[in-house]
Amino acid sequence: MRGHVLRWAGGLVAILLAAGALIGIGTAAYAESNGGVRVMPIGDSITDGITVPGAYRTGLWQRFVNDGYKVDFVGSLSNGPATLGDHDHEGHSGWRIDQIDASITGWLRTYAPHTVLLHIGTNDVIQNHDLANAPARLSALVDHITASAPAAEVLVATIIPLANSGQEANVRTFNAAIPGIVQSKAAAGRHVHLVDMHAALTTTDLADGIHPNATGYDKMAATWYSALRSVPGSIGDAGGGGTTSGAIHAVGAGRCLDVPNSTRTNGTQLQIYDCNGGTGQTWSSSGGRLTVYNGAKCLDAYDNQTTAGTKVEIWDCNGGANQQWQVNSSGTITGVQSGLCLDVANASTANGALVQLWPCNGGGNQKWSLT
Repeated sequence: MRGHVLRWAGGLVAILLAAGALIGIGTAAYAESNGGVRVMPIGDSITDGITVPGAYRTGLWQRFVNDGYKVDFVGSLSNGPATLGDHDHEGHSGWRIDQIDASITGWLRTYAPHTVLLHIGTNDVIQNHDLANAPARLSALVDHITASAPAAEVLVATIIPLANSGQEANVRTFNAAIPGIVQSKAAAGRHVHLVDMHAALTTTDLADGIHPNATGYDKMAATWYSALRSVPGSIGDAGGGGTTSGAIHAVGAGRCLDVPNSTRTNGTQLQIYDCNGGTGQTWSSSGGRLTVYNGAKCLDAYDNQTTAGTKVEIWDCNGGANQQWQVNSSGTITGVQSGLCLDVANASTANGALVQLWPCNGGGNQKWSLT
């Protein structure tokens, strides 16, 4: 969806969309990072920003900053005004659901977002691209996101209104399927949430019949922000950049997550041990990372492995997906890359019991408390 001049004829928008000629506005990202919670905005030019540079991302970023949230936008594209503190995103102008789906796995593996903001489908409607199957394509896309990033929080938005009445009727039909899609994923235990973006805007909030004006984009930002705050942990905690420090207690054993002998050697597998307040037991949680030695080393899944029994070790922090963790309200800690739980091997409660990744099963040996 490029910033073409829209020609209206007989009340219909005549838009020539030659698929091979569509070029995204965003430039290659240069990976701005502040160490905050990784959030990936995904979509088309409504996410990119055609009529208003930075799109909703600017207003959303400013809300994060004003309320003390430390968030790192991630993605392969980068653009927007100086008032947008982090320009990275995956808003690809002109793209449909299937085009996003073709690239999604690579993006998720590269940038390991903790939270995904998904607003996609407008180009399917405008291009009249197999609309009957558009909900099924969206459902498959969400499945691919949750399979690649099982611990990520995925916020799926209904698409905003279109000024053309015929296209708007198709928008409403498409949107009507989204609550059921989201509900089915959530019922299967996936971290998928509905955001009713369509209800937040009217056609008076559109600059050209398709893209929002400044007021419309601010409404989108406010809606995303409200939704994110309703999902615990999706953007960390307000104030202090969302950083928590202290011991990580193995609840079932009554011991602490420990670096043996407080070594700093890369590849050292973690264990549980009597809590002693030492440097090898003092962890910080921020931006999806768990670090020790004042941020010098990261909790790391060995060699990017995602299988049961993968050892959990310390390693130099490198921003890899195998160093991204979700601290859950249930007391579990899951690897963003693998979806597996931090686990004390064989449910042992003894000093020196090793820590690994294992399928989540609700056991006491997978319950942790960061204090």
